[in-house]
Amino acid sequence: MGRLFGTDGVRGVANADLTAELALGLSVAAAHVLGEVGTFEGHRPTAVVGRDPRASGEFLEAAVVAGLASAGVDVLRVGVLPTPAVAYLTGALGADIGVVLSASHNAMPDNGVKFFARGGHKLADELEDRIETVYEQHRTGAPWARPTGAGVGRISDYAEGFDRYVAHLIGVLPNRLDGLKVVLDEAHGAAARVSPEAFARAGAEIITIGADPDGLNINDGCGSTHLELLRAAVVEHGADLGIAHDGDADRCLAVDGAGEEIDGDQILAVLALAMRDAGQLRKGTVVGTVMSNLGFKIAMEREGIQLVQTAVGDRYVLESMKAEGYALGGEQSGHVIVLDHATTGDGTLTGLMLAARVAATGRTLAELAGVMERLPQVLINVPDVDKSRVSTSPELATAVAEAERELGATGRVLLRQSGTEPLVRVMVEAADIEQARAVAGRLADVVKSALG
Repeated sequence: MGRLFGTDGVRGVANADLTAELALGLSVAAAHVLGEVGTFEGHRPTAVVGRDPRASGEFLEAAVVAGLASAGVDVLRVGVLPTPAVAYLTGALGADIGVVLSASHNAMPDNGVKFFARGGHKLADELEDRIETVYEQHRTGAPWARPTGAGVGRISDYAEGFDRYVAHLIGVLPNRLDGLKVVLDEAHGAAARVSPEAFARAGAEIITIGADPDGLNINDGCGSTHLELLRAAVVEHGADLGIAHDGDADRCLAVDGAGEEIDGDQILAVLALAMRDAGQLRKGTVVGTVMSNLGFKIAMEREGIQLVQTAVGDRYVLESMKAEGYALGGEQSGHVIVLDHATTGDGTLTGLMLAARVAATGRTLAELAGVMERLPQVLINVPDVDKSRVSTSPELATAVAEAERELGATGRVLLRQSGTEPLVRVMVEAADIEQARAVAGRLADVVKSALG
């Protein structure tokens, strides 16, 4: 069996790859593994379970809840809430496990299962590996130890989760948003209620789009992966800025008043300076990934801020932050972690803090984001190849070396296998966009021929 867990939980086409049986089995396995390592010692275990609005989330939630309760875990269902809300509530309620049913920015047919440990932190790799092992053992015939009678888990709804999470968001803002007009694109996803409520309570005048989830339209032509509607709405309404989330609202991208995209690197740059000025940027350091734009690195050096780079994936950013005590980190894709207030990327919190910086300084978002010059970067996703051989193919290694020689010191190349999708990502950065496109196109062709 190949590894089920990717960089962000277990994902696949719902009811094909990710079945009710798999969701139930993984939940039971997670309960047993966490029990074995002492998480439940001395008390009756509790789990918080939430989901995004995908239609398949309804039956997958039922499977997860059934699995946990059958393993003796009491379950609090919080319903449709963002992934970071479930993480926050897991910690705030003192729960032993958090579970989210979501495939984030993926298309509607996909779904996923993501587990949080006590405190709302993502599970360590070794625990995920152990859950897979235990799941496979019992899938192939080993019987579970099953509680009976009063030992089975009880299930209840926790409707207070919505207000508790919104109150948390408002409570950590450095200042109000009065006087700002903000367009919010909710991707017909998990933040469709939370984000407008939080921005409105913070004092902003809001216009919402993509805020009518029906279970089938999540991420469909809207949200952080499709900014066209948000750009147009910001210009049409004369808004100060626009904020776009993905389906589970763990990421945030933005649009300035002229409709220009502000990506995760630029958001990180703005927040890094804000936190530095407030004395909150511990060790004068921000954490990014190897995908961070070279312009971001140059800007941070100019501002006297150190940049630490990790592998792609917010879990690796978070690991570095926790290990070294850093306060801010994130990805170009819009996953931003403010560790003093969240244990994972939180798109609503990020958007609020970005808007708060605009309100506090009286400067436009374009002016604030101008702290860095974004160098041209081309990303090509190559599907239907053997992504496991991306780092071992001699043909590919030769092509990358030739590309690096051509780009010299003004650019770079990065090839990596996706942790959440069956494809290889080719990224080329150069001072000239046409050169970046040409080099990326050639490398993508080599990936197809060498790994296809």
